Amino acid sequence: MRFPIHITTDTISHQVRNGLRGQKRYPYVLMLEPLYTCNLACIGCAVERHTGKLEDRLSLEQCFRAIEESGAPQLSICGGEPTIYPELKELIDGMIARKRHIFLCTNGLLLDRTLYGKIDPHRRLTINVHLDGLEATHDLVCDRKGVFEKAIEMIREGKKLGYHVWTNTTVFRETDIGEVEELCKQMAALGVDGMLISPGYQYASVDKEIFLTREEIHRKFKRVLEIASEYRLTSTPMYLEFAAGLREYNCSPWSTVTYTPLGWKGPCYLIGERYYKTWSEFWDGVDWDYWESRQDRRCANCKMHSGFEASAVREMSKSPKDMFRMAAWNFLG
Repeated sequence: MRFPIHITTDTISHQVRNGLRGQKRYPYVLMLEPLYTCNLACIGCAVERHTGKLEDRLSLEQCFRAIEESGAPQLSICGGEPTIYPELKELIDGMIARKRHIFLCTNGLLLDRTLYGKIDPHRRLTINVHLDGLEATHDLVCDRKGVFEKAIEMIREGKKLGYHVWTNTTVFRETDIGEVEELCKQMAALGVDGMLISPGYQYASVDKEIFLTREEIHRKFKRVLEIASEYRLTSTPMYLEFAAGLREYNCSPWSTVTYTPLGWKGPCYLIGERYYKTWSEFWDGVDWDYWESRQDRRCANCKMHSGFEASAVREMSKSPKDMFRMAAWNFLG
């Protein structure tokens, strides 16, 4: 299976429960950024996400309250670099006790110091290592030599120790999809459990011409769609067709909610128009109709999975063909 059975069944149960309650909108994933401290300053990252002070991190109590308030069954721990978070073990143990599925998004540099041997492998824990290409490209994006080599070492060690390991690759304007295909081939040889490939989105604070227009996304992801059947890509077929320009969806910005040291980020993971102190202020304060419509100029070139995977899943229920394809993709992938 592309997704373990416990993740699949919990996700479906979450959707059914909310459907029975008549909920039109509800979070699928909580993006938890417990700190804005990082050991890298990658060229595609928003400045605020790697310049924070460690003492300004979220407390464990704040993290646990955020997951309870959102109700999301899946938790993506990012940042900053989450392996720097001093209470990481307590955070992961607490989320497992709350029966959440955890995706720890990391550059991999500190896994051997802060996770391996300290936090045991668990079926609810996935280590998600960011790789934006092969060695020269990834080190360039990370603005540091040796990052790719260390990440590969940590992926290999993680699999040896029995962890569930994914990779996460962002496609930029200069990304060669042939290189991405070679990266997939190498990751398959290492036995990684899944590979997420997504188009880059430009944060307002990143002043570099490295991000894709909608037409460029379509062109590059038509090739990603072609290789999807050969590797354990974690994006659904419907989303990849959307990224390739073969389908159209409205956004579901509420499906992936983000909690940070500044509060709840609205309207979405990518656009921080405002930060809200409380969940109710955030959930009731964002004009979801407006952001779903994608009429805002900042949404013009966005095709990120965080906003559109949920849209693809919701629309799938209208098509028996898509439902069959989804089942085959997950169970036979």
